[in-house]
Amino acid sequence: MTSEHVDVVVVGAGLSGIGAGYHLQTMCPDRSYVILEGRESLGGTWDLFKYPGVRSDSDMHTLGFSFKPWTEAKSIADGPSILKYLKQTVSQFGIDKHIRYGQLVTKAEWSTDDAQWTVTSTNKASGTTNTFTCSFLFMCSGYYSYKKGHTPEFAGRERFKGTIVHPQEWPTDLEYAGKRVVVIGSGATAVTIVPSMADKAAHVTMLQRSPTYMVSRPDHDVLANRMRKVLPPKMAYNLTRFKNTWRQQLVYNKTRTDPDKVKQLLLGGIKMELGADYDIDKHFTPTYNPWDQRLCLVPNGDFFKAMREGKASVVTDHIASFTETGIQLKSGEHLDADIIVTATGLELVTLGEMDFFVDGNQVDFAKTWTYKGFAYSDIPNLASTFGYINASWTLRSDLTAEYVCRLLNHMRKKGVVQCTPRLREQDRNMKERPWIDGFSSGYMQRMMHRMPRQGDHEPWINPQNYRRDKKMFKHSPIDDGVMQFSKQSARV
Repeated sequence: MTSEHVDVVVVGAGLSGIGAGYHLQTMCPDRSYVILEGRESLGGTWDLFKYPGVRSDSDMHTLGFSFKPWTEAKSIADGPSILKYLKQTVSQFGIDKHIRYGQLVTKAEWSTDDAQWTVTSTNKASGTTNTFTCSFLFMCSGYYSYKKGHTPEFAGRERFKGTIVHPQEWPTDLEYAGKRVVVIGSGATAVTIVPSMADKAAHVTMLQRSPTYMVSRPDHDVLANRMRKVLPPKMAYNLTRFKNTWRQQLVYNKTRTDPDKVKQLLLGGIKMELGADYDIDKHFTPTYNPWDQRLCLVPNGDFFKAMREGKASVVTDHIASFTETGIQLKSGEHLDADIIVTATGLELVTLGEMDFFVDGNQVDFAKTWTYKGFAYSDIPNLASTFGYINASWTLRSDLTAEYVCRLLNHMRKKGVVQCTPRLREQDRNMKERPWIDGFSSGYMQRMMHRMPRQGDHEPWINPQNYRRDKKMFKHSPIDDGVMQFSKQSARV
């Protein structure tokens, strides 16, 4: 067993962890840090997923870092391009020197007497156990399980003679040329896989229980590319980032204030793609309002193009059972398949599937209140990153990292060793709301009972609103009467 002490331990070397590393060394250069990554490579989502066509459905001018301009022509980028960008970032800023790979963190224990966390990790290659002590723990491990994706129980699954694959566990040697493929699901992953497989497969059918809102958009940002030709790269990037962030918020707010109008605009776009004779009501009209669940981006209309060319189709129905040769539907129809792709979602987790203890007592995050969406009531010296479900992830991870650095600098200036959000008397009768409010996607709803609660007033909120977050993180005082600071280790 080895042991090491640093000022800050960051868990996870994906978008959030890399951004945290940059902000720590830029805003808190007197603090030491290490990034612990459970896998053998950086990138998180963009290294894990290998399915055909894997890409972001957020533009890279907002999914990219605020400090590292995205300069490629495509703004809707594929997974390998995003991974290349992340590798360039860690190399350019020396963040790679702080990353320890193959360190699967399993436990974190806070000691008030010592005013520090002890983080336990397992070296996946050697099986040895390592410990890291730190004054502050910054969780950047994402929001879903890396162990497996979500797959419902399908009757008769064992009868199917073909290949069943989940996008999170895509085999590199899967051959699908000339094969009949059924993709179960209607989310962003399914909408990406269908057109990507359609060129080689005999036919690809997307089987959905219910429709999802889709919007077609070019994968190039014409204005961004023009600005980059005449303006300095950083200026062009910042202007594009501002433009796209403003547009994201404008569209989202419109779905809240005038959902029917947005709905008709979205459905009108699909009718233009597929023609008036197509059954838009059955296959593309959800029962919920736009952005009650995440909107699916269709770059360059590739999904609709595959349908127009007869290479892909959509079936809206329920599964009765798998059969030897495909899927039997409740309507009586049978879908023949050689390959079934279960694009049925993710398994959400709380803070990296780790065990947390505070002074020997195990933490149940469901019993805590969220503090500004990044910290937890009565849990000292801990922050975590969770991005936006209605905008680009990195917009919020950047704000969170900046705020954590402000908090650390405040503690150093005041000579305090512990910061803990605690309910005030006026907070104790807050109305309780779910951690993510007003978002009905199944992968979120399955997990809400395990997440911290949200209150009805600041700072006990997680608003999922960039403008409000920006004000709360950048301009609100660190010492707000809720975040409690102590100079000595003293049990409360």
